[in-house]
Amino acid sequence: MNQDVAVRAGRILIVDDEAVVRDSLAKWFSNEGYQIKSSASANEALAVVRPAEWDVVLLDIKMPGMDGMELQRHLKEIDPELIVIVMTGYASVETAVQALKAGAYDYITKPFDPEDLLNTVSHAIEHHRAQREVARLQEQLREVSPKAELIGESPAMKRVWEMIEVVAPSDSTVLITGESGTGKEVVARAIHAASPRRNMPLVAIHCGALSESLLESELFGHERGAFTGAQARRKGKFEVAEGGTVFLDEIGDISLKTQTDLLRVLQEKEITRVGGTQPIKLDFRCITATNRNLEAMVKEGIFRLDLYYRLNVVQVHLPALRERREDIPLLAIHFAKKCGTAMNRPAPHISDEAMRVLAGYQWPGNVRELENAIERAMVLSAGATIEAGNLPIAVASPTAPAEGERLEDIERRYIVKILEETGGNLSRAARILDIDRTTLYGKLKHYGLKRQSTADE
Repeated sequence: MNQDVAVRAGRILIVDDEAVVRDSLAKWFSNEGYQIKSSASANEALAVVRPAEWDVVLLDIKMPGMDGMELQRHLKEIDPELIVIVMTGYASVETAVQALKAGAYDYITKPFDPEDLLNTVSHAIEHHRAQREVARLQEQLREVSPKAELIGESPAMKRVWEMIEVVAPSDSTVLITGESGTGKEVVARAIHAASPRRNMPLVAIHCGALSESLLESELFGHERGAFTGAQARRKGKFEVAEGGTVFLDEIGDISLKTQTDLLRVLQEKEITRVGGTQPIKLDFRCITATNRNLEAMVKEGIFRLDLYYRLNVVQVHLPALRERREDIPLLAIHFAKKCGTAMNRPAPHISDEAMRVLAGYQWPGNVRELENAIERAMVLSAGATIEAGNLPIAVASPTAPAEGERLEDIERRYIVKILEETGGNLSRAARILDIDRTTLYGKLKHYGLKRQSTADE
């Protein structure tokens, strides 16, 4: 029997003190393509069991020394997912219940019907493999889920996680605040994914990207002929999200008229399409986000106080990246792995110096800027390590310019730094600077820098 075929069919460990039983079972299952090993005692079986090594153990209850029930307990400690089928010649309800309560998949009684036994084992292995496949798919889902993007172990991020866990089960409106690039949409998706509405749509719209009329049409839909170009009826985001969640990003950018319309929708849980007259009842949850100070906008009279209260039932604030610097290494490594997968190459190592540069930068663009910096560094780095010189100039030169320092002075200083890091290798320096060698020669001449030839240029 081909070994690969036997492994695909299944791997069975037979534990029985009767040689005739072991030999008969081994013959039956070997003829069906299974990989078989037999043990005459519990101690002998424990010596050959390793996690994930066997699919099924056929285990006799009555054996001298350690009996089958005790052996089953030890086997489950070694491999909790191991499928155990108990064999007994003393058929009784008590024995079967005791075995099943202890974690057995099933039990069979002696003498065996070969066909019934083969069916039981086959179904057990199919069940085992299905469980492992479900676990594998769940792990893949976790890897691509919003949670995977919410990286951080700082106290500030732990508070964010706590808030997500608290608000997710409810239907309350959530306002997510924080600077641009902090990951507000990721938090919105994490809340939705952990909510009872997780199997229904999450529909996102960036309010600041649309004019007032277009935004109303996007949010509430429109009827045919409602305006020039409206050639057919169209559902809005709230209708599309029926049963799920609507995420309104940049909520601070909507006009006062749209604020009024939105307030009514949130209060009544119904919309009227643009150009329509019939209200439509809907079931949805609303999550909003902004990088603006809505309280200050309320005081200025450019944001409705009643809408602010309606949106701000629960607030989740995302800290700026500079406020949780201890998370920067974790995020950098995460983005290196993510970019490596996208580029079909191994995730690079990030040098200690590069990590110090990343940790010392102010990150006005927050997590989004960090991801872009890592992606750019991977494009520019030829080797398996991201060096400080591979990082964008703003990141690699985080020190604020001196008073009166010109842009040319900053550029000259950066070129000198890159030449020092590359040992004067102009080809590598040009790649890091994202310019060609001819341009680099011109800049060296312009800044009065000496060209240092190297053997590997």
